[in-house]
Amino acid sequence: MFFRKKQTLRSVYDDKLIELLDRSRTDWFKHRELLRLSFEQNSELEAQTKAAQAKYFFLFREAKKRQIRIKE
Repeated sequence: MFFRKKQTLRSVYDDKLIELLDRSRTDWFKHRELLRLSFEQNSELEAQTKAAQAKYFFLFREAKKRQIRIKE
């Protein structure tokens, strides 16, 4: 009875974390593919790719710490 709101808040933010994790994963893969297909070395694109990768792994570690399971 007293902890119901905390549980619903956790589930709402877990869902938002899963959405953000999925978006950051696709963003990282998009940047990685652009970097792979580019002819010239572009340092800005490399930096964006590394930032997207770091963001994805940070969110992944957070999801792992919260013990979130993605059901497909």
